[in-house]
Amino acid sequence: MAPNTAAFFTGVQAPLEVRPADSPKPGPTEVVVNAKAVAINPVDYAMQLMGPNVFKWLNPPCVFGEDVAGEVCEVGSAVTKVKVGDRVAGLTNTAFQHEVVVKDHLLIPIPASLPYSNAAVIPLGLSVAVKGLFHKDFLNLKFPSLNAKPTGETILIWGASTSVGSNAVQLAAAAGYEVITTASPANFELAKQLGASQVFDYNSPTIKEDLIAAFKGKKTPGAFCNGGPAPPTHPPVIAACKAVLQVTEGRKFLALTMATPPGEMPEGFSSKFVSQLEGDEELASAIFGEYLPQALAAGKYMPTPKAQVVGHGLESIQGAMDTLKKGVSATKFVVTL
Repeated sequence: MAPNTAAFFTGVQAPLEVRPADSPKPGPTEVVVNAKAVAINPVDYAMQLMGPNVFKWLNPPCVFGEDVAGEVCEVGSAVTKVKVGDRVAGLTNTAFQHEVVVKDHLLIPIPASLPYSNAAVIPLGLSVAVKGLFHKDFLNLKFPSLNAKPTGETILIWGASTSVGSNAVQLAAAAGYEVITTASPANFELAKQLGASQVFDYNSPTIKEDLIAAFKGKKTPGAFCNGGPAPPTHPPVIAACKAVLQVTEGRKFLALTMATPPGEMPEGFSSKFVSQLEGDEELASAIFGEYLPQALAAGKYMPTPKAQVVGHGLESIQGAMDTLKKGVSATKFVVTL
């Protein structure tokens, strides 16, 4: 394999700099992946724009990037889930290089039928959805399976076309929950394909009333409040989710992917901000290592959002981030390597 190369973050608002990098060595429970595709996320350009002042762990020059797909080229001494040569996708924090270290519990073995560019869209959005839906400190849903029985409960998941929301809809439906969600009308059909039973326009002036009517007579485990990146749009999302839970039987819990404070909470309500999976090894292994490889191989899980390849080579990552700032819908930018 050729010497490692990486796209380095060198300072706030400075363009990424592609140059040689040391080849990483895996720890006992890590693997090294020969990257074939990486996906671009809003957090990437946010880190470049704001740097260590906001993202305290950044120490330029350094490499960031979360979503990677490729071939395992080295495994740690305690790794048993995968072997050299296996095709995988994974969640990391140093994806923008040719040789990427990934912890074994954050690896997804992928079938030969799934292109690397499609697999690269999965890990980060999946990890936030998994934590918000299934972690005991959040919604604590039953785990998904290929043949889940209906639970008799209905969950509200806001934002079905987003990276997090599209995974959350699929996972909740695969766990046996009825899913009611929101999207723009252009993405209604996508939301249904993902497993939603009903979809409502989040821009409708009657969205709150529409959702309340849809949940009439239903029992819910809570709401997954997944708004967009613009903070001014967050309070109406939270207010609508609260309103649904106020008139619905079941748990009054809001899993929030938005950092905006939820405001005054009615009696009996609680909420918590959802971050990505990191040290939650048991939960990550159950979904990343057990359920998802089976579902992908069986064609019962859709890699979402849809991958749009916008360039090839590490040099293309900067342009992809610049374009992403302008906004996309139901799409995730991918750079192949």
